[in-house]
Amino acid sequence: MSQQSVAVSPRVTRGDTVMFWAVRVVATLAVVVTVWAAVSTGAMLVHGHPAYVVLLAVTLVVAVLVAVRAWLRRRPVHRRHKVITGILLVLSLIMVAIVAWLVPSSAQQPALAAMTSDAATSDSAVTVSETPTEIVLTPSGAGASVSDTGVFFQPGAKVDARAYAAVLRPLAEAGRLVVIPKQPFGIAFLSTGAFDAARSQYPEVTQWVVGGHSLGGTVAAMDAQAYAGAASEPVVGLLLFASYPATDMSGLDAQVLSISGSNDGLATPAKIDASKSSLPPDTDYVVVEGGVHAFFGDYGPQQGDGTPTITHDAARTQISAAAVAFVNGLSG
Repeated sequence: MSQQSVAVSPRVTRGDTVMFWAVRVVATLAVVVTVWAAVSTGAMLVHGHPAYVVLLAVTLVVAVLVAVRAWLRRRPVHRRHKVITGILLVLSLIMVAIVAWLVPSSAQQPALAAMTSDAATSDSAVTVSETPTEIVLTPSGAGASVSDTGVFFQPGAKVDARAYAAVLRPLAEAGRLVVIPKQPFGIAFLSTGAFDAARSQYPEVTQWVVGGHSLGGTVAAMDAQAYAGAASEPVVGLLLFASYPATDMSGLDAQVLSISGSNDGLATPAKIDASKSSLPPDTDYVVVEGGVHAFFGDYGPQQGDGTPTITHDAARTQISAAAVAFVNGLSG
């Protein structure tokens, strides 16, 4: 008598059930968070660096595909590679957290108004041009000419590049070409090659002032150190907005202006004082009394910041005036 073997399906375990629901939950969470991030980003989906849009699009497509497949499966099945699935779930959660963390702070008024060409009077007009990777403010009023000294300014972390248009526009009105890079994912350290590209892109500028806000200032300090002694298009000035260098730059062969806020909760007065030994002895320091970290751009309140005792408009006026005076003093 012959005996025929019958294949038996592997038994579904409690771990399989947990994985079944975990995949559903994580995939759905990824879809929800990605959509929320896109909505929260708003106009910066168009005006920001395209890297974040690509990240959102890829994350959303993958999340939707996995979610649809997971919810179409009616019951748990036995999984042979639970460890691999678990690792993928953890990596997915990390990616969802990154997507949420990278949501930028978008520009507000009056920065948005300053992004309009010829918004100023006819004798001090500025032309604003915008590409996926930078914003350029160019003097264009009656009789305007571009100075040989340009300004390259790095935004703070996860801050819309447009948020600095109002505070930097007076520099363009004073005849300076102003370049504001759009950083990939809003991180200045991912935009370290942008200044070198600008040096070759604008040959009419023969010397540069590099600057930045917060983390952007730290990266600008690196550019200053790298190009202060360049044979052509050298850096002659470093402009720090609520920022300080990450390394010792006390021997930097360029003028430095540090503008800070007395009520800044992030680049606190104590941190600014502690950084003085890392900057040249002849560095100029300007303190905006009552100013806070978020007053160096127009992007709304910032978590962890201090409480201002001065209006944003008054602080912006002081910051712009100090920056213009500093750059004017370096022009030939």
